[in-house]
Parts: sequence; C-alpha cells; structure tokens
Amino acid sequence: MEICCCLAGFLWDDFPLLINVILAILGGSPAPESTAFSCATMHVPMDLASIHESLAPFLENNTLSREQLAHISAHLELLLKWNLHVNLTSIRSAEDIVRRHFGESLFAARKLMPLIPSPASLVDFGSGAGFPGIPIKIWIPELRVRLIESRQKKATFLNEVIRTLQLQDVAVANLRAEELGTQAEAVTLRAVEKFESALPVAQGLVRPGGKLALLIGSQQASIASSLLPQFSWRAPSQIPLSTSRILLIGQAPQ
Repeated sequence: MEICCCLAGFLWDDFPLLINVILAILGGSPAPESTAFSCATMHVPMDLASIHESLAPFLENNTLSREQLAHISAHLELLLKWNLHVNLTSIRSAEDIVRRHFGESLFAARKLMPLIPSPASLVDFGSGAGFPGIPIKIWIPELRVRLIESRQKKATFLNEVIRTLQLQDVAVANLRAEELGTQAEAVTLRAVEKFESALPVAQGLVRPGGKLALLIGSQQASIASSLLPQFSWRAPSQIPLSTSRILLIGQAPQ
C-alpha cells in the first residue's frame, strides 16, 4: 500500500511531518510547501553490503572496514532525513548520493593520502553536507579536519554528523573561509559557488608545500592552473563513473 511505502522511511521525531503526508495521501489538506514531498523522496537506508558495492568503482582494490561502512551509512541516513527540511543536496536517490558524494570524496581521499604527512591537518572549504571532508576523515582517521561552512543550517547539520559518528579531531568553522586565520597541509574544494574567486582564498589556506585538492569539472582545470600558476599541478585524475569530473591536486610552493 502506498501509505506503508512512505511510512517505512520515517523516524518517531518526524511524526508531525508524517501526519501531513498521510493527510495529503488520503485527500486531506496538503502539506505546507516547506515540508511537501513525494514518496519518491522517502528512503529506507541502504544496507552496508549495498553501500560497499556502490563504492567499489572508487576504491579500486581497496576495501572499507565494517566501522567505516557504518559511519558512511549513518552519515547517509542523516543526510536523507535532514534533506527533507534543509537543502543539503539536489540528489535524492540514496544510491546516487553514495556514488556521487561519498564515492568522489573517497576517491579524493585515496589519491591524497600518500601525498600528505601523517598525521596532517585538512581544511574542507565550503563543506556543505560534509563532502569531501567527512568521508576523507573516515578514510584517514588520523587527520585533523576543519569543515568550513558559512551557512548556519548546514553548519548545524555538520555538527550533528560529527556528534552521531563520534568523530574525533573534527571541528566545524561556521564562518567565511577568509576569516579562518589558519593553514593546513591539505585543503579540499568541491562544488563551491564562484569558483574563480574561491580559488585565491583556498590558496591562502594551504601551508607552504601543502596540497590543494579540487573536485571539479574537467573544463575548470585550465582555470585553476591559470589562476594559481605558482602551484605544481599533477595530471588530472578522471573520477570513476563520470565523463566530465576530475580530481586535480596541486602543491603550493615552499
């Protein structure tokens, strides 16, 4: 039955929203626009085996531990739930979120890990829903991570993810990147607005000799190299399952 399909994805603290959905389905008053959605946006969380299978193209011959998969699953479940109320991602399918957001992030983590010292610090510029910073932390547990997110609602979500996953040495900076006042051995940048103006700000967050990792469209690679010619850029890495997205890593001058 359609109602049962929808009920499967609800938690008890979603009860007020649940009442609106039932009324809408039964032909009563429609839910307010801020909480309206279709059954297509409701998700039963993926099991760990399905998550691992979806991530396999991004891991090559590497595997994720059960603890790492549990962290990804918990992050995914929070994202699906919060995304009903806060615009964290335009992607609605759990499997697509795992591949696009977690997959890209873990691909970056795998490529970045041999290029940075251990332990090291990482700043995720414009973290949004936690990508790529939180999956990179899951892949490299010893990292000290700062998630920069200027929007309060998204920063609140990030703090909830950190609390739920019980991550250590991860902090949210609810401010603009220009205001951070610190540098790191690695800085990540993904899906930020105004890419051209964000790059010089990201440059200022990288310590001398540190790495700047960009998850971008292939057409943006030339923009990065022209705006930051002082960086030594590695050859772009094609992101699996994508024809247009790449990982571009540059090293800041000493």
